[in-house]
Amino acid sequence: MSEIDRFFRAQLKPRHLQLLVALDEMRNLGKVALSLHVSQPAVSLTLGELERGLGVRLFERTARGVHPTVYGECMIRQARSMLSGLAQTRDEMRALISGASGRCSVGALPAMTPALVPQALNLLKQQAPTTTVALHEGPMDVLLPALRRGGLDFIVGRLRSEALVDDGLSEKPLFDGASALVVRPGHPLARKRRLDWSTLADFAWILPPVGSLPREPLEVAFHQHGVGMPSNTVETLSTHVILAYLQSTDAIGLLSRIAALHYRELGLLSVLPLELPHLLRPIGLTWRRGAALSPAAQQFMRAIEEVSARLVQGSRRATPQTAPAKRAAHPPGVVRPPPSPPAARR
Repeated sequence: MSEIDRFFRAQLKPRHLQLLVALDEMRNLGKVALSLHVSQPAVSLTLGELERGLGVRLFERTARGVHPTVYGECMIRQARSMLSGLAQTRDEMRALISGASGRCSVGALPAMTPALVPQALNLLKQQAPTTTVALHEGPMDVLLPALRRGGLDFIVGRLRSEALVDDGLSEKPLFDGASALVVRPGHPLARKRRLDWSTLADFAWILPPVGSLPREPLEVAFHQHGVGMPSNTVETLSTHVILAYLQSTDAIGLLSRIAALHYRELGLLSVLPLELPHLLRPIGLTWRRGAALSPAAQQFMRAIEEVSARLVQGSRRATPQTAPAKRAAHPPGVVRPPPSPPAARR
């Protein structure tokens, strides 16, 4: 057995992991000592233990502080993941001891929270009332780092570019990422069966921000119909703001088709009979490849898949008839046979 193997098996401790993360965040031995409530010589001693045990220098010492080497960056990345895993295990153990049947931590894009996630939570609670789900809503650039660190079990949202499929994450598509144009009930355009794109630019709009993925199909549609983008606009990805703004104005908005049909079913919005180009990646599940998902996470995944299938069927029945559009890049519904998530280790 090599020295590095022996160190990892017998000598690596949680305090080593905590020190690595603290050094990366503060880059100063004195500040780290204060944050960990130890002396500065104790910090230097622990760091020396790590470097001798691994046989490499983890940090470069300079007059301005410490900076991780390539070996340090590797250890810091794994230390964050291990500490997060320990924290999740602690939380799950607490839940089990208190009588809960399990716990999982899930990230969701804002577009998923109006319909898909609440219905899946309802189904999960019918099947396992004592399972706890910690739900974190946010954009992908916030959720993905949390997933990689081990802070989330999985994410439900738009899948990434196919060019990124070999970056340590696995994906499972649920349904296509189509968007729909929406207005308030009673809007001047709400009861028209046929619409011309040229009339849309005269209205106020609430749009996805410039450069965001949901905006691209709309820009392409305006360009294809020879119409300039509207000038009276508000930009946001917040589903709650979009809904409230549309209900109080004659503006036109853009939502995922699943969310749009959900709000139409509730009588809160009307869906305009216009097709947008299918340029967006599908909606689906993303998790760390090789990670053993807890039974609670697996059960919630299955609930999301079941609800997704229902929503897809409902959207096929509810989609209004429109003029023929260009063939979609992705067919409606589930886009390809997906892989199954990893089972929990027994």
